[in-house]
Amino acid sequence: MRAVSQDTAGGPEVLRLVETARPEPGRGEILVRVHAAGVNPADWKTRARGVFPDGGPLPFVLGWDVSGVVAAVGDGVTVFRPGDPVYGMPCFPHPAGAYAEYVAAPARHFAPRPQGLDHIRAAGLPLAGLTAWQALVDTADVRPGQLVLVHAAAGGVGHLAVQIAKARGAYVIGTASASKHELLRELGADEVVDYRTQDVARTVRDVDVVLDPIGGANWSRSLRCLRRGGTLVSLLPLTDAFPAAEAAEAGVEAVFMLVEPDRQGLLEISRLVASGALRVLVDAVLPWESVAEAHRLGEQGRTTGKIVLSVTD
Repeated sequence: MRAVSQDTAGGPEVLRLVETARPEPGRGEILVRVHAAGVNPADWKTRARGVFPDGGPLPFVLGWDVSGVVAAVGDGVTVFRPGDPVYGMPCFPHPAGAYAEYVAAPARHFAPRPQGLDHIRAAGLPLAGLTAWQALVDTADVRPGQLVLVHAAAGGVGHLAVQIAKARGAYVIGTASASKHELLRELGADEVVDYRTQDVARTVRDVDVVLDPIGGANWSRSLRCLRRGGTLVSLLPLTDAFPAAEAAEAGVEAVFMLVEPDRQGLLEISRLVASGALRVLVDAVLPWESVAEAHRLGEQGRTTGKIVLSVTD
């Protein structure tokens, strides 16, 4: 099969199409013929470092977001059959190799592709959608009537988090540049703050939950937006730079959340899609031969929604 591989750390130019052995599904695994693969910040950060979060060595194949069709099933698999359309985020943060024509991974890291979604849109959903779901539902337990602040609300995780929080009955505030405010209101945001012209920490106060995918200096701003007893969910590790003393003084809980493969979460997300409460925005679709361009586009940090690679017609 063909796959996108890299032999060294570096810029997008290190990515190249190669011929490699097609995997075989082991016990409890399925083999998926990949139709589309989502592109995420984890992809280009791993490419630049030249090492997976678990220390996996070069050369390797990037990618986690997959939408495709089951080509074969391993021993013991009962939830899928060949020909089933599926989507998922297998193995994260360990290598999955989604930038390839075939992926073999645990069957329960996948779910049936949501009805009404083609492979392109489905491939943009798993990692970002599960991140938003696990942060807001499993970690923060967002409930009706709560105030939720979503930073970078027009981004891959953010635009889905706005909709998930709204579906949970929350009052949702999002930060984004002014050109994206109308879109966020269409997605359900009750208020939108222009982070370029407004001081978010002065404008937004006493919220119950903050979802922060930015970190760094933004942590302090997030803490000042929270009520005492509120929760900050950071999508970046709380390093020594995190203002722990400020969090303690403010009486808020701060947690780092790393997304995990989650069949049940995917099924819940699919239900939201089917009900019309959740839609995934795809900013750009590129052929996988243009994977380097997809990474360059993503690293600019200006996309609305997701970038997706088309692997097969």
